[in-house]
Amino acid sequence: MGFVSEFKTFAMRGNVMDMAVGIIIGGAFGKIVSSFVTDVIMPPIGLLVGGVDFSNIKIVLKQAVGEVPAVTLNIGTFINTVIDFLIIAFAIFMMIKAMNNLKKKEEEPAPAPAAPEPSAEEKLLTEIRDLLKKQ
Repeated sequence: MGFVSEFKTFAMRGNVMDMAVGIIIGGAFGKIVSSFVTDVIMPPIGLLVGGVDFSNIKIVLKQAVGEVPAVTLNIGTFINTVIDFLIIAFAIFMMIKAMNNLKKKEEEPAPAPAAPEPSAEEKLLTEIRDLLKKQ
């Protein structure tokens, strides 16, 4: 089997395609969550804290000199990223929890079917056996 055909077989497996779709959707979901945190959640939090724009919170380690930019610790950006992570991690947790619940329901064994009613012949043989035991 040649390298190209082997790669084609690998790439066309169902789980590889599922993983690719998951990565693409995950990337888009990450962008949505980043925008949600930056544009929707952080402005009201900043307003409650006293009009602080979290994206501008920085600690200057070294001032800018001429054309050399300042060296800063961008703490506000880090806070936004941590909140992004927490929201994404929570969403993934909820999705996995829902999938596990569905899987449990599928795995629950169905009740065993009741034993079929003995035939008339079997009932008769059982009665004869019981009568013979009594003698």
